[in-house]
Amino acid sequence: MMKNEYIPFPAVIEDVRRETFDTKTFRVRFQDKEAAGAFKYKQGQFMEVSVFGKGEAPISITSSPSRKGFLEFTIRAAGSVTKSIHDLKKGDCLYLRGPYGNAFPFEELKGRNIYFIAGGIGLAPLRSLINMVFDNRKDFKHIKLLYGAKTPDELCFKGELETWKKIPDTEVWLTVDKPCDGWGCRVGVVTELWKDTHIHPDNAVAILCGPPIMMKFVIMKLAESGFKDKDIIMTLERYMKCGIGKCGHCNIGEKFICVDGPVFNYEQVKQLPHKEGVF
Repeated sequence: MMKNEYIPFPAVIEDVRRETFDTKTFRVRFQDKEAAGAFKYKQGQFMEVSVFGKGEAPISITSSPSRKGFLEFTIRAAGSVTKSIHDLKKGDCLYLRGPYGNAFPFEELKGRNIYFIAGGIGLAPLRSLINMVFDNRKDFKHIKLLYGAKTPDELCFKGELETWKKIPDTEVWLTVDKPCDGWGCRVGVVTELWKDTHIHPDNAVAILCGPPIMMKFVIMKLAESGFKDKDIIMTLERYMKCGIGKCGHCNIGEKFICVDGPVFNYEQVKQLPHKEGVF
C-alpha cells in the first residue's frame, strides 16, 4: 500500500461502538482515495495504529476482507496509546500503516469442521476470519465457537454472538468466571465448555486466541481430544511492536512474530524457545 513503511495514512473514524467497560470497536475509512483503492489485507493481519503525539500500537484488524470499504479495530484501553485512541470520537482521525504479518488460513479450511476458541478480547483477532467464514458459509462444515470472559459484561460483540447462533450448522457456547443475575450459560474457564459439546478432531481444525494461560490449557484439552499439533492454530500477536522485524521486540529464537507470524500452528510454536512458560 505504501512505499515508505514508516509513513502512516490518515483514516477517518466513522463509528465508535462500546464493547465492554474498557473496549471499543472503531470503524474507519482512509481519507486518501488512492490509498483506499490500493489497500488490501488478509484475515488475521494487523496494523500499526497511531495518534500523533502519543505513539503507535500494533492492533489486529477486526473486520473481514469479505466486507469491503472500511476497516474495524477492537481496542482495549490498556496503555497511553490505546487510552488516547479511546478519547477519539466520530469524525476524528487515526493514522494507520500496514497491513503486516501473515494470515489465518482460509482456502485450507474449506470442507472442514472449525472450532473457534477465544478468551476475552481474544475474540477480536478471530472475528476477521469468523465473519469471512460465515460470508462463505456453504464452503465449510460444522462450526463451533467456544468463548469465555471474566463476566458477562466483558463479552465482546454481544450482538454478533446472537447473530452467529442463528446461522445454520453453527454452535455458540459461552462461559464466564463470575456470573450475574440471569446468566444462563456455563460458569468457569473456557475448557469447562468441553462438558457442553462434543469436541472431535475428525476433519477439524481449532483456531484460538486469548490470554497465554488460557491458550496453554486449551491446547492441552485439544491434545487430549485427539487434535494434531498442525490442526491447532493460534495468533501470538501480543509480542509485536514495530511490525516490520526491525526493533527485535517480538524476536523468539529464529522468528520475528510480526513478520513470520503472528499466526502459527502448534507444531510451529513447539519449535520456538519457551517464553513466559506458556508453551
